[in-house]
Amino acid sequence: MVCEITKDGDRSPLLPDRQEQGDFFVCDIFDAAPKGDMASMAHPIFSLSTKPDHRVRRYEDGTGRNYLEVKPSSDGLATIHDRDVLIYCISQIMAAINKGQKVSKIVRLKAFDLLKATNRPSDGRGYSGLRSALARLQGTQIETNIVTGDVEQLDIFSIIDRARIVRETRDGRMQEIEVQLSDWVFNAIQAHEVLTLHRNYFRLRKPLERRIYEIARKHCGSKKEWKISLSALQDKCGSASTSREFKRLVGNIVAQDEAYNHMPDYSVRLDENMVVFVNRHAEKSQALAAPSGAIRLSPDVYQEARKVAPGWDIYTLEQEWREWMADGGLDAPANPDRAFLGFCRKIFEKRGNP
Repeated sequence: MVCEITKDGDRSPLLPDRQEQGDFFVCDIFDAAPKGDMASMAHPIFSLSTKPDHRVRRYEDGTGRNYLEVKPSSDGLATIHDRDVLIYCISQIMAAINKGQKVSKIVRLKAFDLLKATNRPSDGRGYSGLRSALARLQGTQIETNIVTGDVEQLDIFSIIDRARIVRETRDGRMQEIEVQLSDWVFNAIQAHEVLTLHRNYFRLRKPLERRIYEIARKHCGSKKEWKISLSALQDKCGSASTSREFKRLVGNIVAQDEAYNHMPDYSVRLDENMVVFVNRHAEKSQALAAPSGAIRLSPDVYQEARKVAPGWDIYTLEQEWREWMADGGLDAPANPDRAFLGFCRKIFEKRGNP
């Protein structure tokens, strides 16, 4: 089981970083920024349970017009940790799109690379867990009329259409895998309906922490603050706990975040029956919005940036560039396009092609 139970004490609420320092090949993989599709970030598709979850769940929006129903297979619903596979595939496809490459909903990947990039153990447990994750992802079926990429999907489909082990070692350990994404997910990718996730997402121990971060990332985004009622948050999380137990679980996360600041991007606090997310980068965002940071880039510069930093997500580089200037208190450059291209060139010279 991938999920690890958090015990009280002085232990960090984050999992250890299993990424080996100095492993250049794995570091290249990490340069493909983790990304999740907005549709599954906004709706409770994945189970938070660490035991087989055989509940059928249905989610409807406030209008009653849009719905999503998730049905498990005999193996149970796909879990929030199984979602790592989806995030990895989306990240690789988006990296290829940013390089101008032709993409397909069939992704071939190395099992070891996926395990390392998502901070999973790369021993026998990791491979066994990955095999189980693929089965649950293929077995979990969704019926919905929620639109992705301007396409309304009305039939019943699996999260992934198929998973195939292309090559194994002599002892039966998978080496290469082919994953065929569903049209629903692939439509979202092609429409760029994805969001970059903080790398520490893969280090969050508790399934509820991961789900809460996804919701904050989708709804708070770059805003300074976002609030949601406990009952609405519970619905969005898909939690089967009682309302009292859910409040206790959220309270534990709030207490740990106050002690460790471990939740990525957003701090979280509890105000009566409201959960409040505060953007940790709010001060940086304010600095970027100040006159000295109000920098506009020309539309053509992004294509030039792709040439000087091939393989990189240019919009991620732009955010990194703006934060670097804000952190250093730098004034707006006289020629923003030239300054941005210089930054991209230095990143590529330093870190290479992801």
